[in-house]
Amino acid sequence: MSWASRRRLLYILGIALFFLVTIGIPVALWLYEPATCFDGILNQRETAIDKGGPCKLLDERTLVPHVVSWVRPFAVREGMFSVAAYIENPNPHAGVVRAPYRIKLYDARNVLVAERERVGFIMPGAVTPVFEGSIDTGNRTAVRAFFEFTEPLAWERASSAIEMLTVSDRRVIDVETEVPRVVAKVANSSPRDVTNLALVAVVYTTAGNAFAASQTVLPVLEAKSEREVTFTWPVAFKERPARIDVLPALSPIE
Repeated sequence: MSWASRRRLLYILGIALFFLVTIGIPVALWLYEPATCFDGILNQRETAIDKGGPCKLLDERTLVPHVVSWVRPFAVREGMFSVAAYIENPNPHAGVVRAPYRIKLYDARNVLVAERERVGFIMPGAVTPVFEGSIDTGNRTAVRAFFEFTEPLAWERASSAIEMLTVSDRRVIDVETEVPRVVAKVANSSPRDVTNLALVAVVYTTAGNAFAASQTVLPVLEAKSEREVTFTWPVAFKERPARIDVLPALSPIE
């Protein structure tokens, strides 16, 4: 190649490099879209599209399945029932902030007598109690309850403040009267107030069968404080209490 040809080639390469630096690279940077958790692509160590890896949404296939361990109706008075259910989630850092559910009540002939739909949550690494009160069955007797989630659950990285809560001194008072009560103490050891704290009380027989349930809500439980909570029933217990659960329910922290 002659000296003139080499000079011409270098000139062309210089012009091409100039346009690459001044136009090509800025255009490439402008068109480049970094990987995100909303790009519809399996990347950045995700275990499903836009789930897992660094994403807030989790791949439910990598989690231990949650379980509705039991659900039961409780007669409040004729034609009026409450229902309690326990949802066990063994995953300590995964929860569901929005969990729509349906409860159905059936009579002894397996006929649907009432149903209710609500939106709840599932706490990380804990048993989430669910309580629904004042369900009208139209003077029919409910003997069985069924609990189901009505939408696919969106599992997210989450934590829970209930680890900083302790429940103690659970006891039944006025058990022989027409208005029995359960009282307990709940303490918040965290440096922050806890708001909208629901507590569900379930009373069991000596055989371990739940026969009564109730719920109370604390709008605020101040930091480093302890409160006494009370659960009431409008009718006398038909069984002798042997064990009491008092479980807190608090929406997961995203």
